[in-house]
Amino acid sequence: MNLKKTLHISLLILLTLFPSLVFAYSSHVIPGGENVGIQLNTKYVTIVGFYKVNSRYIGEESGFKIGDYITKVDGKEVKNIDEMISLIDQVKEETNINVSILRSGKNEDISLILEKDDSGVYKTGLYVKDQINGIGTLSYIDPNTLTYGALGHEIADKNTLQKVELKDGKIFESNVTEITPSRDGTPGEKQAKFFQDNIYGEIEKNEESGIFGTFTGEISSSDAIEVGKPEDVKKGKASIRTVIKGNQVEDFEIEILEIDESSATKNILFQITDTRLLEETGGIVAGMSGSPIIQDEKLIGAVTHVVVNDTDKGYGIFITTMLEEGEK
Repeated sequence: MNLKKTLHISLLILLTLFPSLVFAYSSHVIPGGENVGIQLNTKYVTIVGFYKVNSRYIGEESGFKIGDYITKVDGKEVKNIDEMISLIDQVKEETNINVSILRSGKNEDISLILEKDDSGVYKTGLYVKDQINGIGTLSYIDPNTLTYGALGHEIADKNTLQKVELKDGKIFESNVTEITPSRDGTPGEKQAKFFQDNIYGEIEKNEESGIFGTFTGEISSSDAIEVGKPEDVKKGKASIRTVIKGNQVEDFEIEILEIDESSATKNILFQITDTRLLEETGGIVAGMSGSPIIQDEKLIGAVTHVVVNDTDKGYGIFITTMLEEGEK
C-alpha cells in the first residue's frame, strides 16, 4: 500500500469536510451611537395574557397559554391581529372556534370559547400582540456591504421572555427627549420622539447578538475606524458612544474591568467613569443597548446589559461577534 498516497487522500477529505469559515465583514467599519427607533413585526400573533369575560378567564379555560403562537383560525392562516379579528367575526356565532397554535415547536388545535360581554360584543379573553416598538442604539455600519448591527442582544417579548420570531421590521430616526436616571436596583431608561418616515434600514434578523439588516440611510466611509479583535481588548480606559439628548452622538469615558471570551454576549465588564454621563443618567439605562465601545481608536464592542445592583457598571459584546452574525 502506498502510505504517502493514502495520507494525501485523507488530508484532502478532511479539508473538504471541515472548510475554514471566512467572514466577509470589513476591517474598518463606521461606529454608530445614533439613537434609533425600532419597529418589529412578529412572525405570529402571540398570546401575552388573559382578561376576564363575565367573571371568567375564558381564554385560559379554553387551554391557551402565554407564549402560544396563533397560526390559524377556523383552518385559515393568520398573519396579524387584523386577520385574526376578521376571521373570528366571520364565525363568531358558533361561540366555539377552532384555533391552531404553535407551542414549543409543536402544532395543536384548541377550541376557543367565545362569550358576549355586557354590551353584547363577543370576546376571546385573550391579550395578543403582533408588533413590538422601542428604542436602541446603532452599533456599526459596514461601508462595503452596508450591513448594520444594533442592540448587541436579541429582542425578546417582555410578557413571554421569548425571543421574538421576526416577520419584518425597520429602524428609523428617533430623538432622545428625556432620561429617567438609573439607581442601584432600578435601571432607568431613555424616552424618545419617533420619526418613522425617516427609515434607516430594514430589520432582517433578530439574533442573540443583536438585530441586523441593510442600512439605507446616508453614510460617510471616511468615518470608518479599525475593527478590534477580542485579543486587542484590554483592561483600562475606553469610551462608549451614545445619545443622551436630541440626536447628538457623544463619547463618554469608561474603564474596562474584566474580559471574558467564553461568554456569548457579556464579554466586556466596564464601569462608567465619565462624571457628566453619571450625573445625567445614573449609569447604564435602557436604550443604551448597542452603544459602540471604542478603545485605542478601534471599535471593540457594543453595550448589552446593565449590572442591575450597580448601575454604573455594564457589559458589552465583542464587536466581531456582531459582525460575524451580520454577514451570515
